[in-house]
Amino acid sequence: MPKVLTNNVRVLRFHHNEMTQQELAKMVSVSRQTIVAIEKGKYSPSLEVAFKIADVFSVSIAEVFSYQEQVDE
Repeated sequence: MPKVLTNNVRVLRFHHNEMTQQELAKMVSVSRQTIVAIEKGKYSPSLEVAFKIADVFSVSIAEVFSYQEQVDE
């Protein structure tokens, strides 16, 4: 089965005072559209951006992103 990169960015934003996509984008120096694409699983961030996102939320990168088998819906 193919594997896909999944993430918890939206959940983490919600649990951090409902941070907006724009606020997160500014903190990690990317566009809001990039955050939208990451959250939707349409774009895999660079390693640097992934670490920056984890740093914003003070969690490990594994708590933000995971690489797992694709589940057909």
